[in-house]
Amino acid sequence: MYTCGPTTYDFAHIGNLRTFIFEDILQRVLEVNGYQVKRVMNITDIDDKIIKGAREKGEGISEFSAPFEKAFFEDLEKLNIKSANFYPKATEHIGQMIKYIEELIKRGLAYQEKDGSVYFDISKFETYGKLSQLNKQQLKHGTRILSDEYSKDDVQDFALWKAVEEDEVGYDSPWGKGRPGWHIECSVMSQQYLGDTFDIHAGGVDLLFPHHENEIAQSEGKTGKKFVNSFVEGEHLLVDGQKMAKSAGNFYKLKDLEDRGFDPLSFRYLVLTSHYRDKLNFTWKSLEAAQNALNNLRDEIRAWEQPKGDVGQFWQEFLEAANNDLNIPQAVGVFWQMVNSDNTISSKATTILEMDKILGLGLEEYLGKPLAIPTNVMKLISQREEMRKSGDFAKSDQLREKIKKLGFEIEDTNSGPKIKKQH
Repeated sequence: MYTCGPTTYDFAHIGNLRTFIFEDILQRVLEVNGYQVKRVMNITDIDDKIIKGAREKGEGISEFSAPFEKAFFEDLEKLNIKSANFYPKATEHIGQMIKYIEELIKRGLAYQEKDGSVYFDISKFETYGKLSQLNKQQLKHGTRILSDEYSKDDVQDFALWKAVEEDEVGYDSPWGKGRPGWHIECSVMSQQYLGDTFDIHAGGVDLLFPHHENEIAQSEGKTGKKFVNSFVEGEHLLVDGQKMAKSAGNFYKLKDLEDRGFDPLSFRYLVLTSHYRDKLNFTWKSLEAAQNALNNLRDEIRAWEQPKGDVGQFWQEFLEAANNDLNIPQAVGVFWQMVNSDNTISSKATTILEMDKILGLGLEEYLGKPLAIPTNVMKLISQREEMRKSGDFAKSDQLREKIKKLGFEIEDTNSGPKIKKQH
């Protein structure tokens, strides 16, 4: 399984992270079904945006990329996303890319321009456009595009190698100094680690064209074999119904969510409530609802005993939903039916841990682990109860605030105060 990773010119935004969570769920579902998954996730550490950003800061591209790469791995950990087996970097595979391009030229699928740039000739690959279902009339034979990212309005020969000036970031090649195009990176790195043909290529729907389309053309053109058995594309994330953009002021990173007091796993929970093929509309209200649901779940299972029984009847329903084109929203519905069912606690405990192998919410950390309340907080809780009984509600409210500042919340019930940790 190959999953397109980050381009390290900026911090990953929550739209990127939605895709990474969907890919993680896909891997988890496969593993629960008994498959061994070998996953590769590339890191694009050279492209136009990285070079521009490094130049503006007066840094080398690796120095410029380093903090974004570090933050990317920290985000994966916070979101409980499983590590890939390999994280190859584009800059570490330049030699392999040059050899790959040489082979494409040899096969008559690519040509060199006077400036030293090399382009893939889409007219020589008969089935070009099969993934994105391009109309053949859209193909503009003999025209070239140097940019890595473009729309279906620009179906042209694409750059495999971009010539650069002597003072620009680049590498020596048979065609002069230059650097690879974006598309060639993924063909080279996926096939180096997974072979000429592999099972699954996943990514965001925005990569379907031109990126995945171009990967197919150059990969199958070189090997004469099928490149990928299944492409799986995740839909976009919207913010308040709008496309996310820095200019619109609705561009959020995981740190922005944390700065507002949200647990990163509440974002993961929110992602689980939408099918990967559907757009997910992010709002602060929906994130708050996700955090409340997750916190209530954690508080509920703290009182559960350790798992002893077998998985209940809900497990099969849950797995069937997950196996039906990753229908995780339906699986989450089954999950809550199980939590609220009359099944024995020990059976529910067993089942919830099985389900969490797919959901990835880190529930083992809370299951059957009562809340540890410090002595000073217990003392304040006791004093507050006395104030409530004596009718001194003003003093009682002051003590509640003190307790809150120490990280605990009190819910008054008929059977006495219920203590929760502030998450």
